[in-house]
Amino acid sequence: MDKDLIAFFRDRFNTNDFIPLHIPNFNGNEKKYLENCIDSTYVSSVGPFVDKFELLMSKITQSKKTTAVVNGTAGLQVALRLVGVEEDTEVITQALTFVATANAIAYNNAYPVFLDVDIDTMGLSPKAVRSFLEEFGELREKVCYNKKTGRKIAACLPMHTFGFPVHLDELIKVCKEWGIPLVEDAAESLGSEYKGKSTGSFGDVGVFSFNGNKITTSGGGGAIVTNNFKLGERAKFLTTTAKEPHSYEYVHNELGYNYRMPNVNAALACAQLEQLSGFLESKRNLAKEYQAFFKEKGINFRTETSNTKANYWLMCIELENKKERDLFLKVTNKALVMTRPIWQLMNRLPMYKDCQKDEQVNALFLEERIVNIPSSVR
Repeated sequence: MDKDLIAFFRDRFNTNDFIPLHIPNFNGNEKKYLENCIDSTYVSSVGPFVDKFELLMSKITQSKKTTAVVNGTAGLQVALRLVGVEEDTEVITQALTFVATANAIAYNNAYPVFLDVDIDTMGLSPKAVRSFLEEFGELREKVCYNKKTGRKIAACLPMHTFGFPVHLDELIKVCKEWGIPLVEDAAESLGSEYKGKSTGSFGDVGVFSFNGNKITTSGGGGAIVTNNFKLGERAKFLTTTAKEPHSYEYVHNELGYNYRMPNVNAALACAQLEQLSGFLESKRNLAKEYQAFFKEKGINFRTETSNTKANYWLMCIELENKKERDLFLKVTNKALVMTRPIWQLMNRLPMYKDCQKDEQVNALFLEERIVNIPSSVR
C-alpha cells in the first residue's frame, strides 16, 4: 500500500521531487499585468487592476458590490462589523476551522460560540445551531440574546471547509427565525456553488481569500462581497481608513482600517481569476482520479454533497481512526509527499479555551480522521 500510494501521487503530479500540498499556477497574464502595473507606477491601493478585480469578483459571485482588501482575515473582521458585531457581543461559528475565523471575531472584541459541524460538509451544522438557540437563545424585541451570558448574538459565521458548501438553506432558515445576520467565511470556496449559486452570495456578506495557497492567489489579498449595496459602500469606506471623499482634505469621522488591496496584488489576482474555470476543471479531474483510487483501497475520499459543486480546493480523505491517520501522515511526509491533518478545534487553543461550545461530536470525529492530500492545479 505504501509504495502503491506514493507511486500514485508521483504519477498524478509527474515528479520524483517533493510534492507540496497546494502551489499557485501562473500560466496566464500574470507577468504582463504586473509589468503594466509597474510601468504605470500605480502599485499601491489605487489603480485600474483594483477596479477590474472588484468587477470580476462581483461577476463570479453574482454580487452587487465587491471590496478588495489586503487579506481574508481583514475582510472577515470588517464583514462582521458591517452586520453589527461589536464589543461584548457573540458570534456563532464552528470550532473545526482555520484560526482566522475565530480571530476575526476576537478582533471586534466579541466572543465566538463554537458549535458542531455536519459530517458530510465538515462545516457549521444548522441542526447544531438550532439546538443551541432553542436551549440558550432568547428574542428580545426581535434581537437574539444568549440566556446564559446575557450577550447579544450578533452574527452567525459558517466556514465552507476546503470549499465544500455548508447546508445553506437550513442555516439561513434558522438565522432568519432568530433574527441573526449571516456572514459567510468563503475564504476557501471560490468557485464553489450551492444550488447553482456562488458561495459567499447567500449571506448578508461573504468573504474570500486570495492567499498564496488558495485556488487563485494575489500573493496576499481578500474580497468582501454583498448584495446589499449600502453594506458594500460602507465596506469600502471602512477599509479605506474611513476617509470622507474630498479632493485634498483628510477627514475621518470614525475608526477605519487601512485594509486596501494594492494594485500590484490586484494585477496578479485579475490574471488568476481569468483562469478560474480552467483551474476548477483541473481540480475536478484530479478529484475523480483520487476518488477511484481510494475507493479501491477502501478509503473514503471526501466528495461534494448533493445540490452543490465544490471547488476541491484542498482535497481530503477520511481514515479509520487517529492511529491510521497518524501513520498515513508519517508515511507520506517521509516520502516527500506533503499531507497534513485538519485543524485542531478552536476551543483547544489557549485564547479560546473558555468560550462557550457544544459537545462537538462530529468535529471530534473529523479532527481525528481527516487528512489533506496534494491538491495543486496540474
